Amino acid sequence: MAVWSHIAKSDLVGAIRLDAEFWQPAYLGKEKAIRAGEHTSLGTLVSTFKKGIFYILAREYADKGIPFYRSSNVGAVLPKDEGLTFITSAKHKEEHKTALEAGDLMIVKTGRCGASVVFDPQCNVSQDVIAVKVHRDRVNPYFLALYLNTKFGSSEMNRWFQGQVQPHLSLDDARRILVALPSEETQTEIEVIVKESARSRSESSTAYQMARELLDTELGLDELTFQKPVGYVANFSDLETSLRSDAQHYQPRFKQLIDHVSSFPSARVRNIRLLNRRGLQPIYQQDGQFDVVNSQHLGPKHIVYEGLEKTGVKEFASMYEAHIQKDDVLIYTTGAYIGRTNVYLSDAPAMASNHVNILRLHPGIDAAYMALVFQSIVGQFQTQQHARGSAQAELYPSDIDRFIVPLLDFNKQKVIGDLVRESLVKQQESRKLLEQAKSRVEELIESAAQS
Repeated sequence: MAVWSHIAKSDLVGAIRLDAEFWQPAYLGKEKAIRAGEHTSLGTLVSTFKKGIFYILAREYADKGIPFYRSSNVGAVLPKDEGLTFITSAKHKEEHKTALEAGDLMIVKTGRCGASVVFDPQCNVSQDVIAVKVHRDRVNPYFLALYLNTKFGSSEMNRWFQGQVQPHLSLDDARRILVALPSEETQTEIEVIVKESARSRSESSTAYQMARELLDTELGLDELTFQKPVGYVANFSDLETSLRSDAQHYQPRFKQLIDHVSSFPSARVRNIRLLNRRGLQPIYQQDGQFDVVNSQHLGPKHIVYEGLEKTGVKEFASMYEAHIQKDDVLIYTTGAYIGRTNVYLSDAPAMASNHVNILRLHPGIDAAYMALVFQSIVGQFQTQQHARGSAQAELYPSDIDRFIVPLLDFNKQKVIGDLVRESLVKQQESRKLLEQAKSRVEELIESAAQS
């Protein structure tokens, strides 16, 4: 449906942006609500506002050291640890103008909007991130990070982005972002919630890491070293069995891993599963009643339940073969993150899309444990071995059936699986706290606009 705004000529006098995009009704409505209460521009609140490090040499990266945040690491309020890189202390010292510490902010300036508050004692940022230090006597940085991720803060940030192929936010425009300012008491309350959310997320990460380490220890995966020969040979009988003639499939490290796993109680997937099939192409409905899990919802650790797509009642009923049950193991089968695996731990009815494989196991096997096995090198190596295609990698159900997986004693499986489940609970607690805090801030702004 078409939308438009009527803008008085007087409002355009001195305007920095004349493009219609900037004057969308949704932007204007949220700006009006912000202006109804106490507010100011972001530029009045900051003491440091600089683009991050432009260029990093390979030798300036480190396995450990000073956390180096890129736009992909800037999450909604809390930073993302996945894919985080590090730089040397020497480089960090050299780039001291963009050095940040706990309580400072990072704002994405390229590609998308987003802002996080820093929890590291010290860190630095890349050129696609704005390093921000605020005057803490003017605004609480934890509140500010949360505000910028509310529908009002996100609207302001999105409004000032420019460009089509690669939208960007200039430093001057970012300074113009309007910030609603509730009472100091309210800002302090938001700080407490943000820190509690961060604590829950840290506990989630710890539980997941404990599960990974326990699995590695039980299977001796942490002690494995893999051969890297210049050349290797395969038997003709192996080619007949696998129906594969590519050298990739016969790398010695794959056989070495399988030999190691086979020294424990183990089985092929086809012998321990009740169902192994891909989902179906869904018919999405924005207001649908049933969840759809597609490949984008499979995360590094857990399914992103909060972002699931929807489908309608009739569409869901007609796709019975793609229905997901609690404790199904879901596998990413096409594209960039092929082999990524999560366990479905919700009671809500849902279906899988055509690029997600449903693996339903025999009773007596802990599904969360098995999902972690697939996430470990046991699953990663076998994914690499059995995946097909060049332009776009594919992992088919028949390939997954050939995986050999370790079957530890059930009590050990459960200990590992319980840590994975605890990790999800803590992650959801963290997100719930942030959503509650955002709702509170949004309600305050809306109340001020209505009074």
